Amino acid sequence: MKQAGSVGSCPTSASVAETTNFVLPNDTNTLGNLFGGRLLQWLDINSAVSAHRHCKRVVVTIAVNNVSFDRPIKLGDLVTIRSHVSRAFDTSMEVWSDVWVEDQLTGEKIKCNSAIYTFVAVDNTGRPVNVPQVVPGTEEEQKRYDGALRRRQLRLILAGRMKPEEASELKALFDR
Repeated sequence: MKQAGSVGSCPTSASVAETTNFVLPNDTNTLGNLFGGRLLQWLDINSAVSAHRHCKRVVVTIAVNNVSFDRPIKLGDLVTIRSHVSRAFDTSMEVWSDVWVEDQLTGEKIKCNSAIYTFVAVDNTGRPVNVPQVVPGTEEEQKRYDGALRRRQLRLILAGRMKPEEASELKALFDR
């Protein structure tokens, strides 16, 4: 059951969360690369902080929509994850995370991964509650905001919760 009424809006910047971790031996496989599952754990936690900052509610992960593993992360690397809520719907929020590896000699950060998670805000009984809308503040935030509805429709179709013919934003891509 959804909570009735509007709950306002918040700038994307209010939901930013950033963490940095050292990749230790217990985080790696036999090749010395960070376990994908460990990165997913770090991403889930950082993304949850962003979702919570956006709505000031308990949040639960409902989907890992996309994770890219563009380059390996090695033992000893410093890994920084920066997340923000890219768009909010009634009770759900799409959270976008970017992952960088920091060169320990130069301090240069190299983007190596990204992920998109979906969270739902819940009350103390576990029921979904409405969340504030997102107000993008930069060109990149606007681009991610604009694409979020298409990504949501695709996720709902794949989950069997939406019929393809109902996905107006996805259909518009092909009706041009």
